[in-house]
Amino acid sequence: MRCASSATSSSRRPARTCRASAPHDEVVRVPRKPTSRTAVLALPSRPPALEIPFARLIPSGRSLLIGFAAVAAILGAYLAARGTSMFAVQEIQVTGARPSVVQRVDAALSPLDGTSLMSLDAAAIDRRLEALRDVSLVSYDRAFPHTARIVVSAERPVAVLRKGTQAWVVTERGRVLDQLSDPTASRLPRIWVADTSMPSSGDVLTTEEARMPAVVLGGVLSANRPLFEQLREARETEDGLVLVLRSGTEIRLGDATELGLQLAVAEHVLGSVGPGAAYVDVSVPERAVVG
Repeated sequence: MRCASSATSSSRRPARTCRASAPHDEVVRVPRKPTSRTAVLALPSRPPALEIPFARLIPSGRSLLIGFAAVAAILGAYLAARGTSMFAVQEIQVTGARPSVVQRVDAALSPLDGTSLMSLDAAAIDRRLEALRDVSLVSYDRAFPHTARIVVSAERPVAVLRKGTQAWVVTERGRVLDQLSDPTASRLPRIWVADTSMPSSGDVLTTEEARMPAVVLGGVLSANRPLFEQLREARETEDGLVLVLRSGTEIRLGDATELGLQLAVAEHVLGSVGPGAAYVDVSVPERAVVG
């Protein structure tokens, strides 16, 4: 192939108007540079808030009427049961005390026979137990249809409180039970007092000289009944509590903080030295002293 130009110039190079490829030249395609694309993630739109009309939250008149009718029916049935013998008391089960106390409680509660279990309450039981000053109500339960289960607690008489010629029976908590017309009729240990005021039946002693000996005597009765039956007197002194046996021997307890151990040591010592000891001091039980 020939190429020609229409004119030439000595001052510039001829312009090539045509270009041909040689027979063995290769034509190479250059790939286009890929263009970058930015991916856009479409988030789901937030669903609209659920709106419940306020009127739909208010119960309908029919629902209210049914509810009130049900409550009225239950209340009517309860009042009817209180006034009939449907749940009348036919048996009273008393526990929590000695058989002799249970018999006294049974007798005191016998007027409750025939009372509706629905109307039985603690106040009604307490009113019947007022005459038994050493007995207090712990709990009660209704066992339908006809049984009342009652748990009581009884205080034990442990001493005769003496002031001059007067005497009262007191319990292990220091509660006054009854005044004695004849103090010699009881073999309980004596607590002699001079300054305490005249107690009344049902009172709890407040002065230490009267109450603490009663509390300690209750502990002796629980820990060692045979020893309790040998006691003649209990008193509060400047050095602590003192128990006096019928033989005249004193058991000096101090503050009696380890009563069970002190009584065991005193009994062991007295068994070793015999009945002639004037006293045994176990205020420090690890170092008992005999005099």
